[in-house]
Amino acid sequence: MSPDAGGALAGEEPDLTDILRRYRTIAVVGCSKDPSKDAHTVPAYMQSKGYRVIPVNPTATEILGEKAYPNLGAVPEPYEVVNIFRPSDQVEPIVDDAIRLGRAKVLWMQLGIANEAAARKARAAGMQVVMDRCLRTEHRLRIG
Repeated sequence: MSPDAGGALAGEEPDLTDILRRYRTIAVVGCSKDPSKDAHTVPAYMQSKGYRVIPVNPTATEILGEKAYPNLGAVPEPYEVVNIFRPSDQVEPIVDDAIRLGRAKVLWMQLGIANEAAARKARAAGMQVVMDRCLRTEHRLRIG
């Protein structure tokens, strides 16, 4: 199977174009208040393209004009994608929360972030998993 063929096998990447077209609400864990950081500019880009961005950051009350929440469990509205801007060694508890809450269809770890144990857990729970890929870059390449 090619990398975009569906992600059915362990470690295989799902169809990124399908994810970007199908899912429109993104909970961004580690969303930054600092406009110079990728954890701010990437969600801002996605927001500018019509996606609903829900910032998750325990040190913020608002980011990108949206109410920020301290963790996934505090988010009162539905989301389909959990986009992670946290170090690789901090991903597993986020995945555990996402699994427990049962809302996310996709777990997306940003460029430079990968955690295979967390990815296995997420896949076993029925989520599609993307690791070490930039959401903005993939959107620009595939959707424009």
